[in-house]
Amino acid sequence: MVVTKLLRYFFTVGLFLTTYAFAAVLPEERADNLYHAYSGGGVTIDGPSVLIRKNIGNNVSFSANYYVDMISGASIDVEATASEYSEQRDQYSLGADYLVDKTTISVGYTNSSENDYEAETVAFGISQGFFGDLSTIDLRISYGSDDVYRNGDENFADEAEHRRYALSWNQILSQKLIAEVGVETVSDEGFLNNPYRSVRYLDPASGTGFSYQPELYPRTRNSDAVSIRAKYRLPYRASLKGEYRRYADSWGITADNVEFRYTHPLKERDEWIFEGKIRYYQQTSADFYSDLFPYLNATNFRARDKEMSNFTTLAFGLGVSYELPQRWSLFNRKNNISFYWDHILFDYEDFLDVTVHGDSTAITPGSEPAYSFSANVIRLFWTVRI
Repeated sequence: MVVTKLLRYFFTVGLFLTTYAFAAVLPEERADNLYHAYSGGGVTIDGPSVLIRKNIGNNVSFSANYYVDMISGASIDVEATASEYSEQRDQYSLGADYLVDKTTISVGYTNSSENDYEAETVAFGISQGFFGDLSTIDLRISYGSDDVYRNGDENFADEAEHRRYALSWNQILSQKLIAEVGVETVSDEGFLNNPYRSVRYLDPASGTGFSYQPELYPRTRNSDAVSIRAKYRLPYRASLKGEYRRYADSWGITADNVEFRYTHPLKERDEWIFEGKIRYYQQTSADFYSDLFPYLNATNFRARDKEMSNFTTLAFGLGVSYELPQRWSLFNRKNNISFYWDHILFDYEDFLDVTVHGDSTAITPGSEPAYSFSANVIRLFWTVRI
């Protein structure tokens, strides 16, 4: 089954932490080993990832990444219309950075494979420093091509394309304050929904008062987002980072994301670094979303994916990073071990829990309780500077 975009988000975003750029320099040579796990809403996703980055001279850097998602369980959507499943997604990525004076040119390729989904993405980026490296402008472009299948149906095959454009401006405002403004636009075309998911509609002839039919989405989607980020160094060497992001798309979805992150190093050599964060996300539903349609084929487009509904999430996170003493380090290199844990609360306003029906007909369709659940995400890193 196709892994939902929301679940992928937690791992893709948190895979390897990014920082603000201060000057045009090549990325640090290192090997990152990661174990990630997500558990919540009846679904478990976990797996390893390995990233290796190596520089050639002072101008070229290469990177390679292997990433695995092993998925098992049954979300509420699956509980209502199907049975528990398991699958694996393997992702391979290659990248290169070329540094010329204050300009960095980046290219990348990613291949992601599941038993019913194949995706390829190529990316290009250019970053330019100005004004003594106090300002940096960054442009990113990517193109993705997906092949979509449906297990058990040899006659089903479709495609999707994704074009992404992102522009950001990073500015060092003072010795303690860095700010960044970014804009992003995405154009999606093709088969954009899950081939297994269904919508429900009122059906007095059924035992529960409702029946199901397949979802049907528009074949185009345009979305735009703008973000503002700032990082401030506190007087006692700690830092505070804030972010706000606004999103809107042609399907009628709007979303707001606010996050604050506090980082606190201990001791002079920063062997220990502690981190805490809080994140709030709120989203409106798509124009063609409904938890319960009035009848069969009630609208031209139909969705009941909970990620297309009105919902909010609240996440709390803690992290710790430790630089191992030289006598404990492998390969006579700097070794870091990091652990991050997030607890996420999902509350859906108009996605209802149909599993309360069971074999009972006492509950009127549309009067079920709103669905909510919590999830835990962990990431364990071992980093070796090479």
